[in-house]
Amino acid sequence: MRFLPCRAGRFGVNLGAKSITIDGFHTMRIIVAGIGEVGRHLASMLASSYHAIVAIDPKQEKLDALAEEADLVTIAGSATSFAVLQEARVEGVDLFVAVASQEETNIIAAIMAKKLGAKRVVARVDSNEYLKQGNTDLLRSLGIDSLIYPEKLASQVIIGLLGEAGTMELIEFSHGKLSLASYKLEEGMQVVGLTLRQVDRLFDEVELLIAAVTREGETLIPKGNDTLQRGDIIHLISTQKGINCWRKLIGTSVLQVNTLFVLGASRMGLRTCLDLEGKVKTIKLFENDREKCEQIAPLLHDTLLIRGDGRNTNLLLEEGLEGADAFVAVTGSSETNILTCLAAWRAGVRRIIAEVENLDYIAMAESMGIDSVVNKKLITASRIFRYTMGSDVSSVHYLTGSDAEVMEFVVQPHAPVTRGRLKDINFPRQAIVGGVVRGDSTFIAKGDTQIVPGDRVVVFAVGEVSKKVERFFG
Repeated sequence: MRFLPCRAGRFGVNLGAKSITIDGFHTMRIIVAGIGEVGRHLASMLASSYHAIVAIDPKQEKLDALAEEADLVTIAGSATSFAVLQEARVEGVDLFVAVASQEETNIIAAIMAKKLGAKRVVARVDSNEYLKQGNTDLLRSLGIDSLIYPEKLASQVIIGLLGEAGTMELIEFSHGKLSLASYKLEEGMQVVGLTLRQVDRLFDEVELLIAAVTREGETLIPKGNDTLQRGDIIHLISTQKGINCWRKLIGTSVLQVNTLFVLGASRMGLRTCLDLEGKVKTIKLFENDREKCEQIAPLLHDTLLIRGDGRNTNLLLEEGLEGADAFVAVTGSSETNILTCLAAWRAGVRRIIAEVENLDYIAMAESMGIDSVVNKKLITASRIFRYTMGSDVSSVHYLTGSDAEVMEFVVQPHAPVTRGRLKDINFPRQAIVGGVVRGDSTFIAKGDTQIVPGDRVVVFAVGEVSKKVERFFG
């Protein structure tokens, strides 16, 4: 076991400590078992949110790399070892997350952690089999509170984006009553050069809010007199009617995908194809690994599996790339995904989506003609991070390539946010209340809006203000 030195302004981790409050923030004791790409990102993110983290992995080198970027405790060993779990003081821990590469390890570790006294346990799985109702019920009876399937979550995001031409990101709240959509502004779009107040006048019949603008890598909450510029990524909150009006204004539309190219038979690629079979007329899946092709071929029914190197542009063109409606690259290599997506862009494919797990490449990918970037680590972390927040938080989403997050709250009785109009309650400046669902009505919040108990409220926040925002809704 290894203790990390504290950085300035942070705190050391006491394995035996209970949840505590520091500078007004409630911290949790959390164990992350399995420091792969998902586990490393999750542990680092949770540690930066002032939680006391213990990271477990059999490989010391993975723990050493994590220790370079986060203040936490590391324990080298198996999460299915009683001795290791007891050394991590699993009894009474607020959250135990098992995200190792093997789902069997995660399930066993999660069951053991629960039996040893963990308050909540979450296990990562890698197949739909575990998500079937009967199987889920059985695992819950054994103590596992939640299952998380990163590739399934990512494939759902991809599928949601496929038909949204020009949309970089799309997140739905309250069963689609409100949505957050992100768009990149191009030369010639009617809104370029207009202030937000002028844009607002273009939407007399619908309510729509540009909640934030990402410009040159920095995301800001804009003011009414700020001007939209070419290259800006705008994040807007509205109803489906408002989103449709925005599409019409900027010249984008819903895309009917009849021919889909998927590069890479990774878990994400396979899951995407399986979920779209019967919904997309022609699906072509490219994979260069012979053994992997032989393994997955029996699983595919309406997908054409092509063994070949997708980096070979001639192969893609021979298979009809120029006639494809959408191209999805999920090889597991950010570099390969970006380069092949550029080839698809040059071939005139209308919808291009790339998996980019290297966070340093996201901004570059978004500036090179790639419509949407999917990051499995961020999607999974968003889902798990929900468990570190209060019961009033319905969902949390981290935006790809940004330090912004979007949260949906269910307003509790006597919550501070209900004590006055939004402009009078000193709401954090780096956050904005976007939309409100109240019963059967949905509307965009204004400065004069009074939030009431029972409202479902969507909040856009930039930087490390989520804890401050959460205080207003508890």
